[in-house]
Amino acid sequence: MPNCKPSSPSLARRVILLADRWYGTPTFLRACSELGYSVLIRLKSNRKLYRVPVRRHKRGAPPKDGPLFQGKRPETHGQADEVWSEQPPEGRHVHISRWNHLHFQQDRELDLSVIRVEREAAKGTKRDPRVSWFVMLDESVPLPQIEKQYRRRFSQEHGYRFLKQDLLWTRVHVRTPAQFERWSWLVVLVFNQLYLARQLGQALHRPWESTDRPVTPQQVRRVMPTILLQVGTPARPCQPRGKSPGRAKGFRPEPAPRFPVVRKTLKEPLKASG
Repeated sequence: MPNCKPSSPSLARRVILLADRWYGTPTFLRACSELGYSVLIRLKSNRKLYRVPVRRHKRGAPPKDGPLFQGKRPETHGQADEVWSEQPPEGRHVHISRWNHLHFQQDRELDLSVIRVEREAAKGTKRDPRVSWFVMLDESVPLPQIEKQYRRRFSQEHGYRFLKQDLLWTRVHVRTPAQFERWSWLVVLVFNQLYLARQLGQALHRPWESTDRPVTPQQVRRVMPTILLQVGTPARPCQPRGKSPGRAKGFRPEPAPRFPVVRKTLKEPLKASG
């Protein structure tokens, strides 16, 4: 967002992370908070959050958690801290509410805000629910922009799919993280070239694709060999094919390092029976 303060001196604009509900965990939100990122993440309706604790008795230890807040239990909501509603021209009502100063039991020092978006125009299905829940770390995204801001996540999903399927981001076989990082930078450079080549006006459309919409990097990639022939390359031509001289006499390369297999759960040793 142009009017948001940057989270880091090296970033021109503030980072707003959009993600689905599987990322709405205390550990992930804590990492985003330490990096200075803003988030707009889907939240499961059955996730339990708690308000600021209030001490009711003078004796005993002070309470660590306040009243419960759970999306699927309306009796725990109470009065929202901020409310915004809109009546679009087509007559479909949109109502957005925000509850501030909530926390998880796993991380009581992390201050969160929960957003509820109610849309009458939704189909009421799993992919298009009428009521959606979100979690935020700050108020960098105003309530009127919540719905429009989260829609950008779907374009990001298509971008990651293009990097993986068409540019083979995850298909490379490397041995070290440094090699994969170099490969990732190479994939980014290729994507930037495809993005800049859209202005050349050369693209290949499938029969079902509309020619009235802006050209996508995938449509440019289909004609990229033709574009490269027109532009040329500063690299020298390839050497003619021939017999390789092979390794130098006496050269013995060290074996490649081996790493243990990463498993989700550690295998427990089998106990001897009898």
